[in-house]
Amino acid sequence: MAKIFVVDDDEDIRELLKYNLEKNGHDVVTCENGIDCLDKILLSKPDLILLDVMMPGLDGIEVCERLKSNSENQDILICFLTARNEDYSQIAGLEAGGDDYVAKPVKPKVLISRVNALLRRKEITKPIDPEVIDLEINREKYIIIKEGKEIHLPRKEFELLALLSSRPNFVFKRDLILETVWGTDIIVGDRTIDVHIRKLREKIGDKYITTIKGIGYKFNE
Repeated sequence: MAKIFVVDDDEDIRELLKYNLEKNGHDVVTCENGIDCLDKILLSKPDLILLDVMMPGLDGIEVCERLKSNSENQDILICFLTARNEDYSQIAGLEAGGDDYVAKPVKPKVLISRVNALLRRKEITKPIDPEVIDLEINREKYIIIKEGKEIHLPRKEFELLALLSSRPNFVFKRDLILETVWGTDIIVGDRTIDVHIRKLREKIGDKYITTIKGIGYKFNE
């Protein structure tokens, strides 16, 4: 069970999301605006915030930026709620420190799938000990630093590397990688992982990631 904040100025949306999340065993707190959300976080820190982008007063992007500016809130997952085809808001939300987004109107099955994937990612990933590997992974800027040089990665490549490197020498099965990085609501094939692994190897070198034939991949210490 996770503690989840639902932040939206539309009461019907708040109640819909609250109902479906509670039905799946989560503890849900609703907030009608950004200020309400920030006030409630001072009393009880959530694992995940479902945050509407377009709200009067303090919008979702500003709420995210304020939260992420405090080091104590870096581990709070943020999933933005955006209008369909609202590309600018989706990009701005991710750049502000968001972890994912769900387009409105929200489909409950899609929402639960995204929430579960985000929470699972949080559970299996942890800060990387810089003594373990010679790559610095900056989760806020979506870059890695190797031998003093910054390497910018597309979002999915970065998330894949962050997942594998979170547990050196642990073999991540292909289905777990797909569910954690891409989510169950998006249909992609095994070939998708292979292509991303190949691109990662081209950028960081071959020594870091080992293929476990027929099973998955592991990150080498």
